[in-house]
Amino acid sequence: MTAQPSPTTVRPAARPRVVIVGSGFGGLFAARALRRADVDVTLIAKTTHHLFQPLLYQVATGILSQGEIAPSTREVLARQQNATVLLGEVTGIDLEARTVTAHALEESFTQPYDHLIVAAGAAQSWFGHDEFAEFAPGMKSIDDALELRGRIFGAFELAEVAAAKGRHADVEALMTFVVVGAGPTGVEMAGQLVELSKRTLAHDFRHITTKDARIILLDAAPAVLGSFHPSLQSKTKASLEKLGVDVRLGAMVTDVDELGITVKSTGRDGDPFEERIPAVTKVWAAGVSASPLAKLLADQVGVEVDRAGRIPVQDDLTLPGHPEVHVVGDMASLHNLPGVAQVAIQGARHSVDEIEKALAGKPTGAKFEYFDKGSMATISRFRAIAQIKSIRLTGFIAWLAWLAVHLVYIIGFKSRLTTLISWFVSFIGRGRAERTITQQQVFGRLALERARREGDQGTSARTPHEVSSLLRRSGTSRGPRPD
Repeated sequence: MTAQPSPTTVRPAARPRVVIVGSGFGGLFAARALRRADVDVTLIAKTTHHLFQPLLYQVATGILSQGEIAPSTREVLARQQNATVLLGEVTGIDLEARTVTAHALEESFTQPYDHLIVAAGAAQSWFGHDEFAEFAPGMKSIDDALELRGRIFGAFELAEVAAAKGRHADVEALMTFVVVGAGPTGVEMAGQLVELSKRTLAHDFRHITTKDARIILLDAAPAVLGSFHPSLQSKTKASLEKLGVDVRLGAMVTDVDELGITVKSTGRDGDPFEERIPAVTKVWAAGVSASPLAKLLADQVGVEVDRAGRIPVQDDLTLPGHPEVHVVGDMASLHNLPGVAQVAIQGARHSVDEIEKALAGKPTGAKFEYFDKGSMATISRFRAIAQIKSIRLTGFIAWLAWLAVHLVYIIGFKSRLTTLISWFVSFIGRGRAERTITQQQVFGRLALERARREGDQGTSARTPHEVSSLLRRSGTSRGPRPD
């Protein structure tokens, strides 16, 4: 057994120490906002990059590379002399001792702070069925996107092999793609799967017709894009169905396995029924759960986290009894604020303002006021929706607005330029520059995850050959959908 490393303590600095946990929108924008402050900033994150999460689905579908939406955090902050970046997953925060403990590989360290900004974000939630994650990956990390890219493009490759060998019964499950969750991510993913099958891959195969791919969008809610105006919801649903997406609302997922997904719905007669949909590739875009650090903090200040694992914060984004600790972004619960990038960005800037007031001896405790800049979602090429207060846009104009806003918030000129080129190739032409996939992206990751589980009994990830064998043994014909 490998001996556990003994924690080392980073030597305290002479200037006030501001520790930031997380390199997402909240963490990175907080660090940059402190660039002129007379403090020492330490940003601790479990990844080495800042992730532009709203564009993950474009990595999964081959439009963008991971580097275009995930610049190195260290590179972004390289010229900020008062900032230090440390790689590590934060596992402990001691509010009384004012320390943060983190682990990175075999190294463990403790970082003291005078002011703390916790912006560790949220992870995918499978609503108590974490076992679904093995067969229906989420959309919250670069690993997720690369695994999904391997699954999506790999499904077409396996379908081509099956058709070439005369196993036509296997093709249907391989060319059925199910997206769970009809929020912005699910809608955008479904739209891109249509673009991929009908345009990008339309002429690339000899034994299958990719245009016949079946795209299903599921949600237990009664409408797509639940946070948008009803008129935009109905237009989005109509647009998706016109593209060929099978939109099923009021559909609750009850089971997921390697070869399909089981859904509980209500028929036209009002009676509930369960249907199994044969589908090798499933994408989970429903639900989020806050970082476990929210519960760790809540236990120390005597409050309860909400159903999504978020910690209630005071109006100034601090914790009760700890004005030196700010929680921003998806971890914080305050006035039903949405879990979007702008909440994290504006919260980070507010927290920095409060810290600078405290350092200057000025009164603190100003209420955080969120300015809603609107919401957007793409449906397909040249088609999007946008909601900015009472203004509602659809179609090409909304798509141009979406394009401009996302370019503005991508970090760095280089990333903006390469992203614009990739968009031009994909949207004006039919090509996608990022179609390289490897088995390691899917099966290697599954093997690693399974190996980590307690009580592992030697199971291993399926190879493509084993998936095909399962298809042949199980049968994949689709039964009628009850009325």
